[in-house]
Amino acid sequence: MKNKKIILWIILLIAVLIQFFRPARNISSSAQPYDITTAYNTSAEVKNILSRACNDCHSNNTVYPWYAEIQPVAWWMNKHVKDGKHDLNFNEFTNNPISRQYKKLGESAEMINEGEMPLSSYTIIHANARLTASEKKLLIDWCEGIRSKMKEKYPADSFVVKKRKA
Repeated sequence: MKNKKIILWIILLIAVLIQFFRPARNISSSAQPYDITTAYNTSAEVKNILSRACNDCHSNNTVYPWYAEIQPVAWWMNKHVKDGKHDLNFNEFTNNPISRQYKKLGESAEMINEGEMPLSSYTIIHANARLTASEKKLLIDWCEGIRSKMKEKYPADSFVVKKRKA
């Protein structure tokens, strides 16, 4: 019985101590000059969908819920946001080569169409991020519309993703 109490006290102490180790927040107050909406026509409805279903993980500004104050949840969220921004950051979108922009728009449309985005682990807690069929169609059409305009504006070899040297 005494060993169980010691183990419980150690676990409690660790749980309290880890609360002091917090990751940096994904919040930017500066202007976003490379934002996708600055270069590509984006309706208010699409902006609204991006804001509520995409931007927490795919922008420089995350809206943090109350449970993000609790460790290790904040660490998990921080990794999730970093991974999301690495894959696609709408605030840095036009800072990428046209080939990457084109590819990411295609991947986005495909993932939305297949129900892979937004992630189910996100929509469980953020019910407002669940997309209706018409919202999915609107986002997919938006992505494909931008890709079509890119094809009109740039030569075909602009869309070839160059391999990185090892």
